[in-house]
Amino acid sequence: MFNSTPSSAHIGLINPKSPENMGSILRAAGCYQVQSIHYTGSRYDRARQYVTDTKKRHLEISPTHCTDIIATAKAQHLKVVAIELVQGAIPLPQFNHPANVMYVLGPEDGTIEQEILDQCDGVVYIPTIGCMNLAATVNVVLYDRMAKNPQITFGDELILASRDTNNRTRLL
Repeated sequence: MFNSTPSSAHIGLINPKSPENMGSILRAAGCYQVQSIHYTGSRYDRARQYVTDTKKRHLEISPTHCTDIIATAKAQHLKVVAIELVQGAIPLPQFNHPANVMYVLGPEDGTIEQEILDQCDGVVYIPTIGCMNLAATVNVVLYDRMAKNPQITFGDELILASRDTNNRTRLL
């Protein structure tokens, strides 16, 4: 299970538009114990009515609108790491995650502006052929963070605490 080591992960989204992606991001945030989600722009506010958060994670982690993602992260004393396909970025398998971090991701139909990238403490990319969906990217980054954390305890206790109520299968 996740340990109580004092660290925190936060998500910063630049003008997200898709309610489906936000629903999946909220689910990932719950699965990987993200403390907050902040977003800029107005597109998500218009799409919010199409709730796709099937695990109702928005009740635990309510996405919060902000005007400046970097200022929001710095006010919380977080390292800021952009996740972007950009030349010179660090490949995710070689990246060491900061203990207290806000991962910043760009819009589904664009990129993170240079002005924001210049203020980040690091820029990381996921080595794939082509670009991934926004929600899939969040899941991969958060999984990588968890997988590299030596404080995580794996095993049947985690499985029992995590699986859906309809899953009672076990190996003999």
